[in-house]
Amino acid sequence: MSIHLTEAVSQAAQRDILDLERKISSFRQGDIADEAFRKFRLTRGVYGQRQPGVQMIRIKLPHGRITANQLIRIADLSDKFATGNLHATTRQDIQLHFVKLADSPQLWADLEDAGITLKEACGNTVRNVTGSARAGIDPEEPFDITPYAHSIFDYFLRNPICQDMGRKFKISLSSSEKDSAYGYMHDVGLVARLQEGKRGFKVMLGGGLGAQPFAAQTAFEFLEEDRVIPFIEGVIRVFDRYGERQKRHKARMKYLLNDIGLEELVRRIAEETPALRSKTFVIDETSGNSLFAPPLAARIDAPALDMQTDNERFNRWLKTNVFEQKQAGWYAVQLRVLLGDMHSDTARALAQVVKQYAADDIRVTVNQGYLLRFIKPEDLPAVFEALDALGLAEPGFDTTADITTCPGTDTCNLAISSSYGITRALEQMMHEEFPDLVFNDDIKIKISGCMNGCGQHSVANIGYHGSSLKNGAYVLPALQVLLGGGFNGKGEGLIADKVIKIPAKRGPDSLRFLLRDFEANAFDGEYYSDYYARQGKNYFYQLLKPLADLKTLVDSDYIDWDHTEQYVTEVGIGECASVLIDLVATTLTEAGEKLGWAREALSESRWADALYHAYNVFITGARAALMSRSIPTNTQHGIVSDFDNTFVGEPDFHQAEGEFKGLVFSINKQGPSEVFAVQFIAQAEAFLQAVQTYREMQIEAEGLPELQELSQAQDS
Repeated sequence: MSIHLTEAVSQAAQRDILDLERKISSFRQGDIADEAFRKFRLTRGVYGQRQPGVQMIRIKLPHGRITANQLIRIADLSDKFATGNLHATTRQDIQLHFVKLADSPQLWADLEDAGITLKEACGNTVRNVTGSARAGIDPEEPFDITPYAHSIFDYFLRNPICQDMGRKFKISLSSSEKDSAYGYMHDVGLVARLQEGKRGFKVMLGGGLGAQPFAAQTAFEFLEEDRVIPFIEGVIRVFDRYGERQKRHKARMKYLLNDIGLEELVRRIAEETPALRSKTFVIDETSGNSLFAPPLAARIDAPALDMQTDNERFNRWLKTNVFEQKQAGWYAVQLRVLLGDMHSDTARALAQVVKQYAADDIRVTVNQGYLLRFIKPEDLPAVFEALDALGLAEPGFDTTADITTCPGTDTCNLAISSSYGITRALEQMMHEEFPDLVFNDDIKIKISGCMNGCGQHSVANIGYHGSSLKNGAYVLPALQVLLGGGFNGKGEGLIADKVIKIPAKRGPDSLRFLLRDFEANAFDGEYYSDYYARQGKNYFYQLLKPLADLKTLVDSDYIDWDHTEQYVTEVGIGECASVLIDLVATTLTEAGEKLGWAREALSESRWADALYHAYNVFITGARAALMSRSIPTNTQHGIVSDFDNTFVGEPDFHQAEGEFKGLVFSINKQGPSEVFAVQFIAQAEAFLQAVQTYREMQIEAEGLPELQELSQAQDS
């Protein structure tokens, strides 16, 4: 099909979109191996669903910021290419489901026309940079982190250092010490701070969720604002070089930090300083504002209004979903959205509410809601009525009653049980039995469909993740109950403990037990995670143990929430089957592509980018050579060392011991310059040619290689 591209689409985006279209065509013709294509499309935001033949499209919204017209564009495209649903995620993205692969290039083009990208929304890249939704209006913030979040997003988008890492990499920025962007569970978490009148950030490293969650460690209590982006670049370079690449479950930066320690990690980051594109990076405080309305005039002298009315629903909404901004006289409104799902018609109507009553600056929140800002107090009743008509005025935003959840088995390949179904059941139970929980914002409940944690269950005060249980010859859906995560009374971020596994249909009973126990035994004002720590894990295990008794199962326990058929344990159908390919040839082709990127960057005077692409030519070429000898490869540093040890003294490469290592790692011994880039690229090109010649001679002597089976694993 022919892609329609407008002048509003940047040249870089046009090339990406057309490249995606070409790769789809080649894939359908059988010219690209499934795994290579999968790796390619994931970094373009195209993600295989549980259902074969359709894709989830992840729309990358830096720090969740979006205009009214962009929201309309996404809604229109969901109608055209998807299901008419917009799913807000815990990473402040919006996802569209059930999209045909062939439609993804045009969908992307139509998004780029509105200033929105899919680039690096999935895959082993820097994922969406998240940030506090209240940034810029937060009464407790020392300064607005919005331009910082956007600058970090912009700096690493299409950056060569993060295009082919061992695993994904996540960054967040919190506007205050409350760490509302959950920096402590990120690879890099930043918290805004002032020190002696200067702006900067607390810097945390190595957090992560998944099957083995880690809390981040503090690298700096205060790092000056102009050093933040260079420091993050150094972190990514070190992760790229030393991070695990074979054992996927160990390939996150948290494991590298755990293996070498914080002091050694920081030392290696410092070693990268000469190679950095910028040694300091001054943030433009207007960064990212080109699509947004200019700041509204302050209403400092606006009189305070008594908003209490005879409408109790309005009063509850006002108390839980509305707050006065740091700009006196202006108010922000938070929208609670069940499951994070919004119909396209609702989204378009919401955009009109924004245009009429608010600043053109919507934020998707980390708990899957939306935040509107700069609303006049006298307009709040009208805003409530408009939102209520859309079903978007439910009270209790970000309270106990407002559960965060991933889509689970509705669409995800990895999910084990239904997240949506149990979320509805828990929220209904709380609405009926604990109506005042809409006023409690200390207890957070989060649910994931599996242990990987897209619903962030490991940082919940009360968390659940999907699982299964065996009872004789039968299997039933289950929930792993986790307690004690989230923030305690000191504001410390904690990782939850796994307490007990129970049948999924007993989820409401478990939450009922936990809430009643807390009501009966907690001290006045005690945070839930402090209560959990005081009572201890065994106390809660004993409390919930009766629910784990499989002797009392009934027929309905073998049927998952939102289902009518008997439960079967399965991870959804994979994105593709195993494939047979010549791995060495495929790897050499990849090295050739990277050489082309290096030359292009050189022609555009992007010296640092050209050098890193050339560095990757060395790495990829060496990996191909080692694979030709059936030598397993892992980290980039290990590949270089193994190549040195394996091919030292061989006439094909004419290298002495340590010579290759010295050459490749010279990349961080001097600053990026034209002279260095020209020399380094020439050396990389000569090396790749040598590897290709060596491979040709090897085939001539040994015959054509046997095709190897390459099985793929779903990315999360």
